[in-house]
Amino acid sequence: MRALKESANGILLCLIEVVIGILLLINPIGFTSGIIIAFGIGLLIFGLICVVKYFRMGAREAAISQLLLKGLVCILAGGFCTFKSYWFAATFPLLTIVYGIATLLAGLGKVQWTVDMIRIKKGRWYLGAVSAALSILCAAVILARPFSSTAVLWMFTGISLIVEAVIDIIAFLIGKRG
Repeated sequence: MRALKESANGILLCLIEVVIGILLLINPIGFTSGIIIAFGIGLLIFGLICVVKYFRMGAREAAISQLLLKGLVCILAGGFCTFKSYWFAATFPLLTIVYGIATLLAGLGKVQWTVDMIRIKKGRWYLGAVSAALSILCAAVILARPFSSTAVLWMFTGISLIVEAVIDIIAFLIGKRG
């Protein structure tokens, strides 16, 4: 039962990656801005909660917690993300760099998975190796940023998400049988 639940979680995560990849292909700047706006709204809400908590605490406890400072910083950052999302997406493609690093780490994790499959003499280990190599290659391309615009970079990111997720699903399903 536990293995079935883990299988479903892994496949669900891959399907979410495919959906995100498709959304990045359809409108990369719009999708990125939507993520930044959602993050900004979350920061605004968290900031407001911190400010309210600060004023509900006793004076000494509030002074130690510094919730007013934390709340105001979150409100400022949230307002910036919410109202300047297109500027943020166009001039600071930090999310792509973070995605490239995450892809590289995932690729290294797949190397571990492949070596584990070889060591326990599990068949079809080469599927994990292909997935690891593709992840590491995509990460290298993303981190090298040889693109002329942020939109092209996000489109490549979307394509790599879709391809990696499909290969991971195939490797996962075939690997379970072998």
